[in-house]
Amino acid sequence: MKKNIGIIYGGYSSEYVVSKKSAEGIRSFIDENKYNVYSILLAQDKWVVESNHQEIPIDRNDFTFVENGKKIAFDCLYITIHGTPGEDGLLQGYLQMMGIPHTTCELLPAAITFNKFTCNTYLKGFGVAVADSVLLRKGREYNPEDIIEKIGLPCFVKPNAGGSSFGTSKVKSPDQLPPAINKAFEEGNETLIESYIEGKEVTCGIYKTLDREVILPLTEVISKNEFFDFDAKYNAQKAVEITPARISDELTGKIQKITSLIYEILNCKGIVRMDYIITDEKIYLLEVNTTPGMTPTSFIPQQVKALGLSMQDVLTEIIEDAIKRQKKD
Repeated sequence: MKKNIGIIYGGYSSEYVVSKKSAEGIRSFIDENKYNVYSILLAQDKWVVESNHQEIPIDRNDFTFVENGKKIAFDCLYITIHGTPGEDGLLQGYLQMMGIPHTTCELLPAAITFNKFTCNTYLKGFGVAVADSVLLRKGREYNPEDIIEKIGLPCFVKPNAGGSSFGTSKVKSPDQLPPAINKAFEEGNETLIESYIEGKEVTCGIYKTLDREVILPLTEVISKNEFFDFDAKYNAQKAVEITPARISDELTGKIQKITSLIYEILNCKGIVRMDYIITDEKIYLLEVNTTPGMTPTSFIPQQVKALGLSMQDVLTEIIEDAIKRQKKD
C-alpha cells in the first residue's frame, strides 16, 4: 500500500507566497508512484487538505481528514512553511504530541534557529563566527547613536524572527536607521541590527539520516541589488547563483565541516541550509534555515543536482528516514 504523505504549506506570516511555491516544488519532486501525496494549507482561519479542487477540514485532534466517507491519516508530513507556525517549532511540538512523523527539526532546534539573535549567540559560544548585533523589542526605547557606535555603518536591520528578507533594510546613514527599525517591527515584535560584513556570500545545504550524512556543494550568491533581498531572491534577473561556488577546495571543505558541526550542535533533522559570508578567508555564519526554499530553482535543488543526485531520491530518503525515526523512538 502507498503511504500517505502531506505537504504542509501556508503559515501565518508574510512568507505565505514563498511557502506555496516551495510546496509546489516539493510536490513535483515526490515520487507519486510510491506515495499518495496531499497538499495541506495551514492558515489563520483554516487547516484544510486540498484534494480534487476541494478544501477538506483537518481534524486538529489527530490531524486526519475524511474523504469519500473514509478517514485518512498521514504516514509522514513534509513541512514547508516559512515562518510561524512551521519554522518556529509550534507545529513540530504539536505533531510530536500526536506521534506523527515529519521531515524537519524538532521543537527546540526549530525554535532556536527561527530566533536569529538566540541562534547566533548560542553558536558563538561554540566558536562559530557571527556578525556583531543588537536586539530591540517593540515598545522599548532605544538610542540610535548607541546602536551605531556599537554596530557601525553600514548595517543590516531585519526582523529577528522571519525570512525571505521581508522587512530587511541596509542602512548607510544615521537618518535611515529609525525608519528601517520601524519597517522591521511591522513583521514582528523583535528587530535585529547586525554589522555589515563585506565579502562573498555562499550557502550550503546538508541532511543527515540514521544511515548517512550528505553535505551538498556550495552555491555562490551574487546579488545585482543592494543586497540579496526579496526581489533578488525570487527574480532570476536580479541575482547570479553559481553552483559549485568559485572558492578553493580547502575553503569549501572548511565551510562544509562547519555546516556539519552546526547541524550536530543544534540537533537538526531533515534538509537544512546554512548561509555564510567569507571575508579575508574568515567564515561568518549569517543564518540557519531549517525549512529552506524548495522551488525547482532554489538553492537545495541546484546543489542536489550538482552532486549528481535526484530530488526524487533525496526526498524519498528524507521521508523514509522520518518514518524510521518515529518507529525507533
